[in-house]
Formats: sequence, C-alpha cells, structure tokens
Amino acid sequence: MALRVIQGDCRETLRTLDERSVQCVVTSPPYYGLRDYGVNGQIGLEDSPEKYVSELVSVFREVRRVLKDDGTLWLNLGDSYYNYRPGGTSQVKQSLAKHQGAVVETTSKRNKVFEGIKEKDLIGIPWMVAFALRADGWYLRQDIIWAKPNPMPESVTDRCTKSHEYIFLLTKNKSYYYDQDAIREPAKDSSVARLAQDAENQIGSDRVPGKTNGRMKAVKFGGSKYGESKDVKHNTKSGKEWVPTQADGALYITANKKTVWTVATKPYTEAHFATFPPELIEPCILAGSKEGDIVLDPFNGSGTTGAVALKHRRHYIGCELNPDYIELTHRRFSKVQPVLFQTREGVG
Repeated sequence: MALRVIQGDCRETLRTLDERSVQCVVTSPPYYGLRDYGVNGQIGLEDSPEKYVSELVSVFREVRRVLKDDGTLWLNLGDSYYNYRPGGTSQVKQSLAKHQGAVVETTSKRNKVFEGIKEKDLIGIPWMVAFALRADGWYLRQDIIWAKPNPMPESVTDRCTKSHEYIFLLTKNKSYYYDQDAIREPAKDSSVARLAQDAENQIGSDRVPGKTNGRMKAVKFGGSKYGESKDVKHNTKSGKEWVPTQADGALYITANKKTVWTVATKPYTEAHFATFPPELIEPCILAGSKEGDIVLDPFNGSGTTGAVALKHRRHYIGCELNPDYIELTHRRFSKVQPVLFQTREGVG
C-alpha cells in the first residue's frame, strides 16, 4: 500500500491531485479559535466564524473535485463558545494542563464583536459548516455523534461538560458507495432471541397500539443474504448467543450501525495533541472504501487516517501545512511503511 504526504497548504496542494481520483475522505480540520499551530495562513484563526466557514467551503470544494462520483466525505468537527471582552486579545490561549494525556484547550476572550452572537453563546460551528457545504452542492447525509466517555474537564458551573463532537457524512451524489455490512454491530440479546423463535407458531405481542392485522411476531430468519440457519451458538468474542449463517458461521445476526459512536479519546506520545482515535475513523474507512482504494486526509496532522488506511489495505494521501507534523508522520511510518514525502513544488 502506498502512503503519500504532501507538505503545504491544502488549499494549494489539493490542486495537484487528479480529478475523481480519491474514493474516501476522512478528516478533522483545525477547530475554530481553539489553537494556534504557529503557521502563517492557517485555518482556524479567522476574524469571524463566517470567514472560517468560507475557508472550509473552499477547501472542500477542491476535495469534491478530487473525489470520485460515488465517494464519501467524513468530516469531524467540534464546537466553541464566544466570549467578549473590550480591549481583550483575539489570540488563542492554550493551557498546558493535562488530563489523561490530552492537552486541555481554552479560548481567550476576544476584542471583536461577532454580529448575531452574544457573549457565552455556543457558536454552532459544526452545523454552520455542514449547512454551508450543503448549500455549496454537497449532500448532507448523516450527522454522527462522537460520544466521549473520558471528555476533557471544563471549569464551568452553569452548563454541562461537553462530551461529544460531530462527524458529518457528505457525498457528491445521492447514490454513493457505502458498505453497510462492513460496520454492522452485534445485535441486542432481545433481537437474537426474537429471531431464533419459531415465527410461524409463536403467540406474538400486543405492544403495538392500534395494530389491526394481528399480534406482532418475530421476523422469520432466513431467505436473505444472512442465510437460512436458525441454530443458535455461542459467540465467544462477545459472550452473547448468535445465529451463524454461512460457512463457518462467520456472519452472525447483526444490526445496522447507529449514529452514536462511543469512543474514548486517547493520548498520542508525539507532539501532535489533537489526534482523533483510530477506532473513531475506522468505520468511516471501512464503510466508505474497498481494499486498494485511495483515502485522503487534507488535514493530515499526525497521520492517524493514514495509519488506519494502511491497516485495512488502502492507499493514502495526506496534506499537511506544519513541517513539524510532517516529521512526526515520517517517524510514525518509517519503520513499517515507506512514505513518499512531497513539497508543493515536488518530491522532497
């Protein structure tokens, strides 16, 4: 599998990629007003939320050009609050306090009044971006909640601690590649028991009010791509009872993946401290691509998307503005996979 990382501003480096050459894009852009990465022209420190949204729209317009017609974009974004103080700084403040290996982020009070946003308002950045991308031609197909069981602490007393972010699924067209089976989840015990019943002779349930065609019964298992067997066996991986279906029982009763993904944040020992966990983006790559496809991350960071793509035998292209993160990515992959590193002008 080939890994390629291009150094430079993604608003420029994306233009070097061929049209309709990428199958799946998984990325997490710099969040608005949360961190200064120390690089001129970086996205995230714009004077207003509207300018930030406009910059991301321009990035993903170029992403849409390089994405195949049946490709998907999985976009992770977090939100931020607005605080105003006359004469205050508009620069980002970072705290070096650590919680479970992660750097706690805070934003300083700003000296600029944002039209339509009051002090202490939640800005709503993820949905501003999502709606702007939809208006720009993307299909907004899904909002997925990343639920964090170990969120970073916040010193707030008048609201709950934030413990979620968004992942948006966007597509170029209304029909697109999506491997539902690749990310199916284990079914609940109640579903397993229901599907193992003798559906023709069961009594059924009256729990559906107003049902006029008899009691609700279990759907008969069989006659579909899940096979014919109704023999229940033990699944040692989960400790539940499953119905095997095809050769060696590899396919068990499963359910369509839900929109709330509970994934713990994990520290990264290197310098980049805004990585998202591999377990979070793995379903995106599995559902959005096949082995041998190209996966793109226009905000490469430490290369987590590339690591997951490589694990599942996909090719990878990353774009990264910060040279320190380019070096970090090099160290991450140098022992396991050759990486083609490239500047905006050519191979480096």
